[in-house]
Amino acid sequence: MKKFDFFRQFRDAVIILNKKHEVVYRNHTFKRWFKDFTNIKKLSHHSSFNICPLNSENIEIYSPIYHAVISKEDFFARISYQSELNRIYYYDLQAIKKGDYTIIFFTDVSAQNKLEDIYEENKKLTEKINNLVEENEDLQKIKQKAQSQAIRIALINKVSNNIRESIDISQILQSALKELAIMFSAYKAYYAKANNGKFEIEEVYGEKKSKTNTSIIFDEKTLETIDNKEIAISNSIIEYIGAKPFKEPVLRIIIPVHHMQNLMGVIVLLSYQKRELTEEIEILDAISSQLSNAITRAELYQKNVQTVKELKSAMKELKETQIQLINSEKMASLGQLVAGVAHEINTPVASIKSNNGIVAKLLGSIEDTDLKEMLTDINEIDKEAVNRISNIVTSLKKFVRLDEAELQEADINKELDLTLELIRHETKNRIEVVKNYGEIPVIKCFPNMLNQVFTNILVNACQAIDGKGTITITTEYKDKSLIVKIKDTGKGIPQNQLNKIFSAGFTTKGVGVGTGLGLAICSKIIEKHKGKITVNSEVGKGSEFIITIYGE
Repeated sequence: MKKFDFFRQFRDAVIILNKKHEVVYRNHTFKRWFKDFTNIKKLSHHSSFNICPLNSENIEIYSPIYHAVISKEDFFARISYQSELNRIYYYDLQAIKKGDYTIIFFTDVSAQNKLEDIYEENKKLTEKINNLVEENEDLQKIKQKAQSQAIRIALINKVSNNIRESIDISQILQSALKELAIMFSAYKAYYAKANNGKFEIEEVYGEKKSKTNTSIIFDEKTLETIDNKEIAISNSIIEYIGAKPFKEPVLRIIIPVHHMQNLMGVIVLLSYQKRELTEEIEILDAISSQLSNAITRAELYQKNVQTVKELKSAMKELKETQIQLINSEKMASLGQLVAGVAHEINTPVASIKSNNGIVAKLLGSIEDTDLKEMLTDINEIDKEAVNRISNIVTSLKKFVRLDEAELQEADINKELDLTLELIRHETKNRIEVVKNYGEIPVIKCFPNMLNQVFTNILVNACQAIDGKGTITITTEYKDKSLIVKIKDTGKGIPQNQLNKIFSAGFTTKGVGVGTGLGLAICSKIIEKHKGKITVNSEVGKGSEFIITIYGE
């Protein structure tokens, strides 16, 4: 129709339908875009909404052409069209109602739609690339950290293995000095034994002119660093006080070697290389600890070799004493046993304590806050536990009068709280602890010994309770005497055993579970405090231990 020739100039595709929904006009663009067009129904079937949230069994309702035709008002939608060749095109469809006619415009937006898709895809790819870059950077950091850690561990293990291969002190020191000299490019390395503020050179590596048995001393600042168990690093002009000056400043590294609280000696490294030491400090600390244990072990071995006959006699006496302890329950034999046990415990405790110090220094290099906090708590608990073991060993010695101690003022309520904290793993989520603390003055006592008494009684109370239960602790000060009562809801003690529980060697826990020493030691400790300990018990209801410490 000529009256529709106006639409020939349109770049968009145009189709016009009459009120009977018959096609009366198609412009050239429409014919070019929709070459496979035959009728409006087929065109409708090939078209669909770009986004269609409808839910209907009527297929026509999904067709935007259908909506454009039947709509009584102007209509707009973004549609997709599938050609006979199964290619998908995107159009903005706009239907305008003019009298008896419906004029439908198709604007091609396929390129725009594809561009948007490409943009979104590029955006996702960019984000993915950025994430991969970040992950790669994190992995590189982790890799570098792991490599550095592996190198440190390898070096420590190498020195440790060399040290453990011998029990000869000279060979141990030479091996350690050689590895350290190679590690730090030192032209000279030596070990000087501590002797009343001075040091005597015992082993030298790297410089033939150096003599052993030479007495040396360092400046006050260096001595203070050594006493604080810290590594002294400086660019020095002289090796030690009284030594000849170097031709040029050298890097001097002094590594203190401690066994527990005692300074055994120092390792000195001299190098012409100037560099900052960061992670190497941890290596040196670890090697110092290993060397300390190795020297101690070697010294003990040498002493044992020299006194082998005495050792055999002592071992025979210890075995006889153990048998006598089990059979006769005599306290005289207990003293010999405790001396041996205390001696055997001290060496592994020293190793644990040393390793605890190493872990504390390594915590600073951990970046993960949660992990660092968790390991710090664990390290503090381990540290407290090691101190507790040391205190127990000391208390064992005091019990058999192998060591003397001074009276100290202590708040028994606080000491009970400390003990409860140390055995919290026994009571946690299982046993309710009721504290009936009275207002009591500080008393003169041996706190470590009393803590041992409280620990033993409280642990026994926890073990006596099957499942859940209650422990009640009561303190009071009456007639110038301190009274501590510890009551549990455990299984109780038979009446025929009450008069034996404070005897050495007697236990209700069975063979291999209890040693029979705990309450015997408690009794002796309370006697040392000029007090007494008694017990009331009923099978099936529980036990109550009453500790009375009389005032002066």
